[in-house]
Amino acid sequence: MTVPGHRHERLAEEIRHELSAMLAGELKDPRLAGMVTVTEVRVSPDLRHARVYVSVAGPEKEQASALVGLEAAAGFIRHELLERLQLRRSPELHFVLDRSEEYGQHIEELLRRAKQTD
Repeated sequence: MTVPGHRHERLAEEIRHELSAMLAGELKDPRLAGMVTVTEVRVSPDLRHARVYVSVAGPEKEQASALVGLEAAAGFIRHELLERLQLRRSPELHFVLDRSEEYGQHIEELLRRAKQTD
């Protein structure tokens, strides 16, 4: 028996896993040919919306292009998730660029500079 109230967290992990598999070879959009990685998925408790955080290697132009490609493929992805996860309704997908790694590198650089001035 599972703990009530955590279904959206389990579903988020399953969506992340399936989306990673789709990006590995099933989506043929050339805009997604670069290094696109799903870092996290957050599903609302009512299971109607899913925010998908993706990390894209490359310049700003490639990152924006990858987001446009993901938005264009959202219908196909929702349909595939519906079948693979055997859901009645697939959550609406919202793709967000994950900049946490860049932010972490910026903080590391600031800490390194502060340490050097001591």
